[in-house]
Amino acid sequence: MPRLTSAERERAIGRLEAGDTPEAVPATFQCHISTIYRLLQWFVITGSTTDAERSGRPRVTTPRQDRHIFRSHVTHPFRTAAETARTVIGTHQAPISRQTASRRLRFRGLRNCRPARGPVLTVRHRQARLLWAQGHLNWNNVCWQNVLFSDESRFCIDHADGRVRVWRRSGYRYADNCVVENNAWGGHSLMLWGAIGHNQVLGPVIFQGLGPGPGKGVTAQR
Repeated sequence: MPRLTSAERERAIGRLEAGDTPEAVPATFQCHISTIYRLLQWFVITGSTTDAERSGRPRVTTPRQDRHIFRSHVTHPFRTAAETARTVIGTHQAPISRQTASRRLRFRGLRNCRPARGPVLTVRHRQARLLWAQGHLNWNNVCWQNVLFSDESRFCIDHADGRVRVWRRSGYRYADNCVVENNAWGGHSLMLWGAIGHNQVLGPVIFQGLGPGPGKGVTAQR
């Protein structure tokens, strides 16, 4: 759990003096209830919210550097923590470690995740999808019974897709700058096709070929 700042400690005591219970305060500051109990006990004993001196290694980054680390990964989510660490000179006059950069990012709410993958979408594609969704917003079950949904999956043969990591906040999985765009028809691969509709299932159908796109030297089999 992160330490409370001086302002947060004063606000917490102010809420307790105003009549809030210790159980209601932690949610505001995203801390554990034991932190509030210890703060209250310290305030009763000393009459002050000033944090006690602590032993241990001091922080190697300043608040300004912490903000820089956070902004650099919000702007460039696919930037690695190691790359950021090499560009930040800490208070110990040396580049900070990758673990330090990762801790600063996690403290700010960023998580290191596998990125979502999606097709390459132009502005025209996005507008067409939005118009289609708006046009079918009020369809009922009878209308959807006449619709067939199909999809396909590509399985690479000659190379691995590789693993890429992205630093992002919760709820930003499909943000434009956090999605890896990929061409569904590129490379040597197998395509598996299937479709579903009202009370019916079609496929699967396997398309196998070495051409760069559909329809070039492709054979299909069930």
